[in-house]
Amino acid sequence: MRVFLVDDHAVFRSGVRAELSREADMEVVGEAGAVGEAITGIATSGPDVVLLDVHMPDGGGVAVLQGIEKGNGNGGSKAPVCLALSVSDAAEDVIAVIRAGARGYVTKTISGSELADGIRRVAGGDAVFSPRLAGFVLDSFTGRSPAPEPPLDPELDSLTPRELEVLRLLARGYTYREIAESLFISVKTVETHASNVLRKTQQSNRNALTRWAHRRRID
Repeated sequence: MRVFLVDDHAVFRSGVRAELSREADMEVVGEAGAVGEAITGIATSGPDVVLLDVHMPDGGGVAVLQGIEKGNGNGGSKAPVCLALSVSDAAEDVIAVIRAGARGYVTKTISGSELADGIRRVAGGDAVFSPRLAGFVLDSFTGRSPAPEPPLDPELDSLTPRELEVLRLLARGYTYREIAESLFISVKTVETHASNVLRKTQQSNRNALTRWAHRRRID
């Protein structure tokens, strides 16, 4: 089974590659850290499954999915199955990539063996989700609880995808070191993002920021 990795963190890609190398039926045939590089690499290597990060600086998973669809529509080879692999478990992220064509969505808390099983399942035609995420999709597509248009929130909208990820983990009570390990970045980088978040949201300290995030259901 040919797998292609898309994530803007090289250290994370290395970890996933190492995990999948233990699987006798899987081969990582390529990887990319940016949208354009991913679309080109996927077209060239012809993978069966693409593991796709949701948030990247130049457009993220939805942009990659759109690029794959466009290439396939222009007479490209058979499109691979895409499985989103993200630190985010926000409903809007899940729904966006599924509507764009991903076959499943799992979070980065997943174990190596669970990830390998998820790859096999989407390759076999199943839809794969981390616990509780499937409900977001079912509610959205049945119309019982459609994803609403988010209200205008200039402070929230000013945050970059990475700052939003840091904010979510801060709101859940993660330490800076735990956030760094979860996102595969340095503690210093986490501190920089946290400082930017405090400034942009106009909050004075972490406790105030946590309350601000919870009011907006960012957790």
